[in-house]
Amino acid sequence: MSRFWSPFVHDLVPYVPGEQPKLSRLVKLNTNENPYGPSPRALEAIRSAADDSLKLYPDPDASLLKHAIANYYSVDASEVFVGNGSDEVLAHLFLGFFKQDKPLLFPDITYSFYKVYCGLYQIDYQTIPLAEDFAICLKDFPTDNGGIIFPNPNAPTGIPLPLADIEGLLRRNTESLVVVDEAYVDFGADTAIALVSRYPNLLVTQTLSKSRSLAGMRIGLAVGQAPLIEALERIKNSFNSYPLDKLAIIAGAAAFEDEAWFRGTCQKVIDSRELVRECLTRRGFDVLPSAANFVFARHDSRSGADLATALRKHGVIVRHFGKPERISDFLRITIGTPEQNQALFEALDAEL
Repeated sequence: MSRFWSPFVHDLVPYVPGEQPKLSRLVKLNTNENPYGPSPRALEAIRSAADDSLKLYPDPDASLLKHAIANYYSVDASEVFVGNGSDEVLAHLFLGFFKQDKPLLFPDITYSFYKVYCGLYQIDYQTIPLAEDFAICLKDFPTDNGGIIFPNPNAPTGIPLPLADIEGLLRRNTESLVVVDEAYVDFGADTAIALVSRYPNLLVTQTLSKSRSLAGMRIGLAVGQAPLIEALERIKNSFNSYPLDKLAIIAGAAAFEDEAWFRGTCQKVIDSRELVRECLTRRGFDVLPSAANFVFARHDSRSGADLATALRKHGVIVRHFGKPERISDFLRITIGTPEQNQALFEALDAEL
């Protein structure tokens, strides 16, 4: 520990991202990246914008991107916020909305960055256990809270929530903010953006890293009624007025305009996910029902840690969390190309 650290920094427990190995010829199924590339229109937009104008600052309001998102979801641009990946958007909303006298609520098995933000901003929180089948049960969330956040589909389980369940929560939880984190929504769940106009305490976050294959550009967004977005803008402009560079703004807008590419690649992932589920089941895995671009599965006789190590010997990398104990034998496996998925099956056949 550096002697210049404050006690606050010393006590932080940072988020641990999925491994990004530098080795070549690996089948990388551990970080939920889309196996198919970005929209050709997005790539062409980047190439066209990579010129002498990069000497200038980008539009601090990212108006081009906000209007593209607003048009896509049939909302007003004043109801859209954008940031440097959905993690930055989440960081701003944790600071802006969840520093309350009452605890923030989220599932006990979910995106681990939520606890990290609570530590960073010193936010009190309470976790709500998943049901026995690993689904989020929103009826278990008490209305006496300082806010609620959960992913839909959940991560790392991949299990989606019906939109009716989310609306039921909003109808009874009217005095605090509800955030629906939709990083994986485009692979089989229904977006809660359709509910934004009716519920002033609803904020929906998304990313372009997964379904639109722009993880390298770091583009995130939030949709909510204008007063919520104004709060996020105030925080952003007190932190970094230019979170998105010019290329990200242009690429993001082009990606939203290329509906055919988006739908086509999402469907490829969905089709492959069902094949992976069937193949894992035949090999003795219990696979949770997923609406994401990954599956969460455990073998009936091999531990998760053992299998993750064994697969790595064959050049296949998957995500093993280890904790909490309830999911220690599960592996989170990203859906790859047909060739990558086949390499996974062959590695499993060599080990099982």
